Amino acid sequence: MAFGRPREDKRKDQDPNTPSEGEGMQATESDAAQQEIARLQAACDDLNQKYLRTLADYQNSQRRAVSNEREAKQQGITSVVLNVVTVLDHFDLALAQDPAKASVESIVSGVKVIRDELMRVLQNHGVKVIESPRNGEFDPSIHQAVMQVDAQDVEPGRIVATLQPGFQLNDRVIRPATVTVARKPESASPAAENA
Repeated sequence: MAFGRPREDKRKDQDPNTPSEGEGMQATESDAAQQEIARLQAACDDLNQKYLRTLADYQNSQRRAVSNEREAKQQGITSVVLNVVTVLDHFDLALAQDPAKASVESIVSGVKVIRDELMRVLQNHGVKVIESPRNGEFDPSIHQAVMQVDAQDVEPGRIVATLQPGFQLNDRVIRPATVTVARKPESASPAAENA
């Protein structure tokens, strides 16, 4: 070493862009970390895109399901209405008749024909009348008792008369049959038995 002469740095001879040994290891680790980050970011982006596509598919299928349900309901209603309108046409034809020329029998007969046609329309759509025969079993799931009456020929708790027919759509009760039910006979009072 000479005095007055500045000390030469060994690093001076190295290219400033060339990393030293320690720096080289750090750079390699840094590059590997950057590559791993890039790989994970790409995987995250891919999963995010898949999620967004799946979400969009789900929302579209929900909208289609609601639309299909609405359309099916509309078609069902249209079918029923079309059949009922045909019955309405028959009422209009009956009302267009000259009342002076129509007999009571022909009017009643015409109304029966129209009623039968309406019942066929309802039956074609799964509606049926709830049977409630006299002395038939009272079933609270399909009958509604509005009063109890005395009836000699009907067992207590059984149907005496149907006031209003009930209807079922397939197995679902639309309207229960309104009926009267036979009352239990009142037992004689103890004073009457002792007399």
